[in-house]
Amino acid sequence: MTDATQPFDALMNITARPPAVFVKGDGAYLWDDSGKRYLDFMQGWAVNCLGHSPAIIADALAAQAKLLLTPSPAFFNGPSLKLANALVANSCFDQVFFANSGAEANEGAIKLARKFGTLYKGGAHEIITFAGGFHGRTLATMSASGKKAFEPLFEPKVSGFPKAQLNDLDSVKRLISSKTVAVMLEPIQGEAGVWPATDQFLQGLRALTQERGLLLIVDEIQTGMGRTGKLFHYEHTGIEPDIMTLGKGIGGGVPLAALLATEYASCFEHGDQGGTFNGNPLMCAAGLAVLEHVAAPGFLKSVTDAGLFLESELQKLSARHGLGDVRGRGLLLALDLKLPIGASIVAQAFAEGVLLNAPQPDALRFMPALNVTREEISMMIDCLDTVLTRAGAARRVA
Repeated sequence: MTDATQPFDALMNITARPPAVFVKGDGAYLWDDSGKRYLDFMQGWAVNCLGHSPAIIADALAAQAKLLLTPSPAFFNGPSLKLANALVANSCFDQVFFANSGAEANEGAIKLARKFGTLYKGGAHEIITFAGGFHGRTLATMSASGKKAFEPLFEPKVSGFPKAQLNDLDSVKRLISSKTVAVMLEPIQGEAGVWPATDQFLQGLRALTQERGLLLIVDEIQTGMGRTGKLFHYEHTGIEPDIMTLGKGIGGGVPLAALLATEYASCFEHGDQGGTFNGNPLMCAAGLAVLEHVAAPGFLKSVTDAGLFLESELQKLSARHGLGDVRGRGLLLALDLKLPIGASIVAQAFAEGVLLNAPQPDALRFMPALNVTREEISMMIDCLDTVLTRAGAARRVA
């Protein structure tokens, strides 16, 4: 419906949105201004890692708002120091730069790598990225991305991002030259349809970059903060990257991101990097609440268990309807629909009060809150089962 008191025309028309205005969220659910409730398996594209408006984040924001919003990045503040130290203590990295969005964190990673190349590799500046990758919507991060839809936009692009093929180490080797300073990738390509880099590929890539003296940058904007059952996805493989970016889940719903680097890769000098709101205490207070909750004993085991249950239920659904594979890890999964029916399935599920995402025409992506329950997973599966059956989108085989 169109709400006459909230006309849509004032917002730039940059994406197709259903005519509903959301006004409240609680855990796995959203409500629109007509009072309709929706079960949310998108959670802001994996942003609301603890669900909508969790008390621990609301309380942290309220308490910090009464103390200090921001003193300017020219000064230290307590929450940013606490969060930076907690991230360092829970990772292989030594230093942190806070940003407001994943794209900004990735932009910082690109700048850090290029600075490293200037200082230590004779001006090397190229960063090998991957076809199908997605790193953000700034001009540089769009250039680094391997998303086909970006290719004709906003030319000329930023140069220096040759594209390799995911899980093909030889394709990386062929692109390495004296101009190469780093390799950058998502451990799981979310926007491409949830295509994981194999553990073996990531291990081989780490060995290759170390052998050639290159930085390894992991974009964990979507996979970080417990999404795949480890605090950070790289932990599944036993490797230690040089640079990592975080976003989405780190703020649990507020705009917060981070660039982490080892001491070896940390080469910014005064004036190289900054940002008016970067590391402000309000957002960092929320981030600290999220990290403490996700890193608490037993939480990541519950994420793994929920992910295995969701994967099993999706596999059963796929078998019933003659669909394809289930891809991904933890609570970042995709269902191969085999046919370009994703948009139709999403629209029908929306009408039934379930929010799903189709990153590609032939795939559905599932990004529920990390504390999603089995009951909520079963409710989503039942809805999707009904939609697939009614739509006749796929043939029942069992």
